[in-house]
Amino acid sequence: GQVLVESGGGSVQAGGTLRLSCAVSGFNVSSKHMAWFRQTPGKEREWVASLTSGRDLTYYADSVKGRFTISRDNAKNTVFLHMNDLKPDDTAIYSCAATGAWGFWNQAQKYPYWGQGTQVTVSS
Repeated sequence: GQVLVESGGGSVQAGGTLRLSCAVSGFNVSSKHMAWFRQTPGKEREWVASLTSGRDLTYYADSVKGRFTISRDNAKNTVFLHMNDLKPDDTAIYSCAATGAWGFWNQAQKYPYWGQGTQVTVSS
C-alpha cells in the first residue's frame, strides 16, 4: 500500500530553518501531485504548498510564500519542505499528502494519501 512518512520536525527559534522530509513507498512521487499541510489544535488543517507531477509547478499559501520551498527527489522517492525564516505562527504538525487529481491544491479532501505528520515548534 501507499505509505508516507514525515521526518525532520523539531524545535527552533524564530528566524531559524528546518527541512522536512516525506519518504514515500507504494508509488513514485513523480507520478502524483504532492503537498504539505499543517494543523494546530483547535484549528482546521491549513494547506501550505503543492508540487505538481509532470511540469513540477509549485504553489504556496500566502503565509509561507518566499520562505518555504517544496521540492522532490525522485531517486530517493522523497518530497521535501524547506522552511526558512520560521515564525511562531508556523508552529504546527506538518503532514505530507498525495493526490492524482489536478487542481484543488488547497483542498485537503482531494488528497487520498497522507502521512502521520511531524511536529514543528517555533519559539520567539
